[in-house]
Amino acid sequence: MKIASLLYKKDSFVEELNNDCLDFACAKLVLGFGSRDLVSKQKSFDDIKNKFPKAQIALSSSAGEIFGLDVLDDTISIVALDFSSSKIETKKVNINDFTNSFEAGKKLIAELCQENLKFIFVLSDGGKVNGSELVKGMNSINKKGVLITGGLAGDGTKFEQTFVGLNAKPETGNIIAIGFYGEKLILSHGSLGGWESFGLERTVTKAKSNVLFEIDHKNALELYKTYLGKYAEELPGSALLFPLSIKFSDDQEPIVRTILSVNEKKRSMTFAGDIPKGSKVRFMKANFDRLIDAASDAALSCFEMTKSNPKLALLISCVGRKIILGNRIDEEVEAISEIFGNQTILSGFYSYGEISPLKPLENCELHNQTMTITGINEME
Repeated sequence: MKIASLLYKKDSFVEELNNDCLDFACAKLVLGFGSRDLVSKQKSFDDIKNKFPKAQIALSSSAGEIFGLDVLDDTISIVALDFSSSKIETKKVNINDFTNSFEAGKKLIAELCQENLKFIFVLSDGGKVNGSELVKGMNSINKKGVLITGGLAGDGTKFEQTFVGLNAKPETGNIIAIGFYGEKLILSHGSLGGWESFGLERTVTKAKSNVLFEIDHKNALELYKTYLGKYAEELPGSALLFPLSIKFSDDQEPIVRTILSVNEKKRSMTFAGDIPKGSKVRFMKANFDRLIDAASDAALSCFEMTKSNPKLALLISCVGRKIILGNRIDEEVEAISEIFGNQTILSGFYSYGEISPLKPLENCELHNQTMTITGINEME
């Protein structure tokens, strides 16, 4: 497998790393993660297509781009791949063609050839798509337990429109899947948050989809404000500092849910993923060092799966982590690089939701506020 990474900025390619001497005309797959305004321009797509004429090109808007050890804005971070024997297949659906995100997820995975399918990488609109339902739909079709990872497109901190494209200028509402096939593929994954839970475990007693109304038969928003103290006056922005830990069942590992908005009139809270009635929740808070340590631990999880470092590590982290870590954001990428070493190429983006299993051989889940890593290599 040969890999090259490139950086696109201000309508031109400004940096190129190609130690494998990849022939761009032979690249099979190109992934690009960039700012909304840049990635949605026809010129951007045309320039990438001209550079990689035979490649399948998948592009997603982001809330920040990962290029090597750098976390950037207003760029497109591009990684191009050529395989020695593995094959890929790509599919696209648009949420506007379905009654709900569950059905879109089912259709997307069903469209892929299932024979010898080893891995599916998904990029989805991050505004119009219900990520939890999308994941449920994909899992309902994924009977063979194929690894699925990916993320929801971002839009910086605007939360207005997100864009995803496959072999065309990205548009809103798109969801794409890239199927990887081949016996020589070496795959790994890790997903950790590093948040600290505090307070008692409580039960969701009234909720609808991703909108929460009551916890332990008390108004959830008022209870949340009590826990936030002085930060309650800064809602909804301060909610990124205090997500919820949620368990759908007693035997499941908790996952993190980000609060997207609050509705004072309806006294409700809207999350970036479903909050089912009966689920168990705890409040969480940020600890800078633990967030960075979690990125390192996610990389260690990848290494432990294969006892080797991947040639390519696709990093999908959360916009909330980027806001919280601020000028320390590069540290979580550097922590991953310290585990993998400089032979692993790092690429990825900051998202509105991360898709990955919690543990090996499990179905994928929608995560918020995590660093999710997918390792890809190919045996010679």
